[in-house]
Amino acid sequence: MTQPPVLPPNDTATAEPGAEQAGRPRGALSWALWDWGSAAFNAVVTTFVFTVYITSSSFGEAGTVEAQLGWALAAAGLLIAVLAPVMGQRSDNRGRRKLWLGVNTYIVVVLTAAMFFVQPAPEYLLLGLVLLAAGNVFFEFAGVNYNAMLNQVSTPASIGRVSGFGWGMGYVGGIVLLLIVYFGFISPEVGLFGVTGENGMDIRITVLVSAVWFAVFALPVLLRVPEFRQPASAARERIGFFASYGRLVRDIARLWRERRNVVWFLLASAVFRDGLAGVFTFGGVLAASVFGFSAGEVIIFAIVANVTAGASTIAVGVLDDRLGAKPVIITALAGLVASGLIVFFLHDGGQLVFWTAGLALTLFVGPAQSASRTFLARIIPAGREGEVFGLYATTGRAVSFLAPTMFALFVTIGGEPYFGILGIVLVLAVGLALLIPVKAEAKALD
Repeated sequence: MTQPPVLPPNDTATAEPGAEQAGRPRGALSWALWDWGSAAFNAVVTTFVFTVYITSSSFGEAGTVEAQLGWALAAAGLLIAVLAPVMGQRSDNRGRRKLWLGVNTYIVVVLTAAMFFVQPAPEYLLLGLVLLAAGNVFFEFAGVNYNAMLNQVSTPASIGRVSGFGWGMGYVGGIVLLLIVYFGFISPEVGLFGVTGENGMDIRITVLVSAVWFAVFALPVLLRVPEFRQPASAARERIGFFASYGRLVRDIARLWRERRNVVWFLLASAVFRDGLAGVFTFGGVLAASVFGFSAGEVIIFAIVANVTAGASTIAVGVLDDRLGAKPVIITALAGLVASGLIVFFLHDGGQLVFWTAGLALTLFVGPAQSASRTFLARIIPAGREGEVFGLYATTGRAVSFLAPTMFALFVTIGGEPYFGILGIVLVLAVGLALLIPVKAEAKALD
């Protein structure tokens, strides 16, 4: 496991892209702590706790509430796809990456805290869905600016380690928070401070704890990492919001002409990143429906899976810097395809199969996610990080239907839940095939 990047003295001055002090980037650890804190939204709200809560029988009939959740998240995805690249472009040009990271982060914190008011009754379902969808939108906006800051807190020689460390911190933060809320509030009949499951209070307190968690661990990046300033040579005229779309179209056309490799990578990564998301989205479902895991066993598996993913992501960051991001992504995707096929063909082997091959899947997910971010960061034209990472978010959202659709289609064709594994494997394999022709430009391996 790599050591955390050394944190230099506090400095609130502004910074040019890739600014360094005495050969070291500023605030890498502080930057990574945002990933640690963001696990409150990723792990607790959208994956293992709140979404499970609002799709329970307390809110409506089975099948109906899941469909409404899907529509709410689809609407959120549409907003992200339309707005993310322009928001990133404007934060680049105005030199306000950190400002908008802070604004969007604390909007998510407020929305997460407001989920406390979602009581377990059908009339509260709409409130829960609106808060969840809005939280997803602003979380993605925050992520655009957060990812764009990667070049500010790393050097060309350390970008893989820093990205891997940040992504690994997110997994580890999810583990710690899940342990706290599970053993502190959800699992015991009477939890900390006398909290019980009556009226959903254990879940409602959990989202409050999550809001505080994110609020606290988002502070270091805002206090210690210098604000981005667009270099004078790259400064662009400030224009209105709607005029930004015209500029965006022109910039994409120019990107296609001058950096076509970036565009191809955005397309390839959109496909395989949706497959990566599918691994975690449907992992718990498969564990319960195919391999007989109880609800508590699913959470335990989730914790172990996050440990595995976090450790591998941090460790593989070293290989990213030495070999380049593309070999890491290709190896990870090939490992995911192989592990998924093992889970499918040996599904009759019971829980032992899922504990081994299933954990092997999580071993490869983190490195693929982290290396994807560093590959793009290395080939983005200087000063356009926010815009291109906005496109990164948009392309990912544009095909976010792939994994769920293929999962559902294969389950329908095969008649058994485990056939859904083939759908996820297919998405990963297509993403791998699209990535292979993408060239790792010379800059990517500097």
